[in-house]
Amino acid sequence: MNSDSLPGPHPDRAILWHQERLWLLDQRALPHAAPYLGYDSAPEVAGAIRDMVVRGAPAIGITAAYGAVLGVRRAWATVGRGWRAAVEADLEILAAARPTAVNLRWALARMARVMDGLPADRDPEGPVLAEARRIHAADREANRRMGALGAALIEGPTGVLTHCNAGALATGGYGTALGVIRSAHAQGRLSQVFADETRPWLQGARLTAWELLQDAIPVTLVAEGAAASLMARGGIGWVVVGADRVAANGDVANKIGTYGLAVLARRHGVRFMVAAPTSTIDPHAADGNAIPIEERAPGELLSCGGCEVAAPGAGAWNPVFDVTPAELVDALVTEKGVLERPDAEGIRRLWNARA
Repeated sequence: MNSDSLPGPHPDRAILWHQERLWLLDQRALPHAAPYLGYDSAPEVAGAIRDMVVRGAPAIGITAAYGAVLGVRRAWATVGRGWRAAVEADLEILAAARPTAVNLRWALARMARVMDGLPADRDPEGPVLAEARRIHAADREANRRMGALGAALIEGPTGVLTHCNAGALATGGYGTALGVIRSAHAQGRLSQVFADETRPWLQGARLTAWELLQDAIPVTLVAEGAAASLMARGGIGWVVVGADRVAANGDVANKIGTYGLAVLARRHGVRFMVAAPTSTIDPHAADGNAIPIEERAPGELLSCGGCEVAAPGAGAWNPVFDVTPAELVDALVTEKGVLERPDAEGIRRLWNARA
């Protein structure tokens, strides 16, 4: 089956379950091309997560949920009544695809709970697919809610700076940080949107800029090294970012470079907002030190767009995420409400509200 029957590419359609198959908008090709790739097995889906076809914590979780559906389908077709044990290997492969984004294991845990309640002698795909669809739909709804709550904090018109891509491409639709920006733009609260280019994968340049322009929201790119000068000249009211994991004390893991922006924001009197669903909270991580930080291949840093840019023989340290201490976060915006100056007690309240 080819992708000719799919709807046209759009940030809100980065993850599609179409004609009994999972389709992902290949984010590695953006902005110059927007192909969809089709997947029929859980190991293939794990590879897509690992290879950055899809990225962003909520999107990874949703994709893994659909990957679990494909695993269940193969297990039922292969062994019938023994499908529950047979699918376990696929769930483990999916869980290992990316270590930092807690949404991945959260979504798989939800899928596993549904599987555990199903009879052994009936095809389980329908109920499991229904749960994946619920996870997908709930994320879109949560993002709309976060967008409204976050926008209400912005007294405008003012400029905002965002980092990496925390938009529809990184979620089930609308976005977390970009959901706030979308809502604030619609309400006339923004004078200008700036996006860090976000080395080494250039998610800001390739993805955030493309996504905002699809919705006719003007965006200006800045190099990471220009962020301090941008804040120093004035006119920036907020830095707005997403998160891949929030620790029990409010520390936040996000794309590498986020911590530096938080430090700069505090120095220049710019407020710092994290927009993330409560599924991103990890109550088992006491603080940021307990969050595993993925490191990727040095080649991603030593090259750009497939071209070598570093001196031959140079090494590279390539952490994908960093941890921003809770005391540098002015507001954590979730679908369950806004937590200003997040701390352990506030995180516990959010977690309980989610439960």
